[in-house]
Amino acid sequence: MKSPALITVGPDNVKKTGFFCKMSARGKPGYEQKKAWLAERFEEGLQMRLLGDGERGFVEFVPGAYAWRAIEGADDYIVIHCLWVVGRSKGKGHSTILLNAVKEYAEANGFMGVAAVTSSKHWLIDAGILEHHGYQRIASAPPSFDLMVLKFDPAAENPRFCGDWGRKLAAKSDGLVVYRSGQCPYLDDAVLHAKSYAEDQGIAFEQVELRSAEEVRRLSPTPYGVFALVLNGRLLSYNYELKKDIAALAEKLAEAG
Repeated sequence: MKSPALITVGPDNVKKTGFFCKMSARGKPGYEQKKAWLAERFEEGLQMRLLGDGERGFVEFVPGAYAWRAIEGADDYIVIHCLWVVGRSKGKGHSTILLNAVKEYAEANGFMGVAAVTSSKHWLIDAGILEHHGYQRIASAPPSFDLMVLKFDPAAENPRFCGDWGRKLAAKSDGLVVYRSGQCPYLDDAVLHAKSYAEDQGIAFEQVELRSAEEVRRLSPTPYGVFALVLNGRLLSYNYELKKDIAALAEKLAEAG
């Protein structure tokens, strides 16, 4: 079977190609926020590859100094933000094609390896996919995150999670707080669900906009970095949640004390 061509997305063609996610919602707030976010990130070296020839999948990656994940010490690495293959394109080896493209870019541009934050309870990459391609788990963080690396130079220093999650959670201890960025086009809808829940409950609501990789490292209460729901200083979720799901999670959090 012939491998699909890869489409390199950049500032000159992103309006035409899109960026895979929310393609049916061009012009909507989430899509436009992602487009504006990408315009700034391309200047920092962010790369995106789409599967061509009618296949459905993509990978987004960036030099570690500009990674929108709560990790540090990753300047010598390329960091994968997202890897996603969907629908009839799954099970054809397309993840391998996309991961190889990241590796080739990192090697060609003098980086010492590739890193990624993974989770089995999120739409982040599952660690097992990366383990199959030679990545190693070097750190874990609550509630379900791993930091995976593929080193080209065994002597390269490992990146690490920023940590201090408890202090970051406690920084906002009143009501429902949403940490968000423009990195994912689905997050605008997620914020609206959270705000609606807070209004129904009559509790305070705050949105913390993360506007740089530095702010992600300094402020994010989870390794995911670009989205979190915090209720009264406790982590409620780092996933896109519907209002009914937020209510159920809040109830479980209250029961847990």
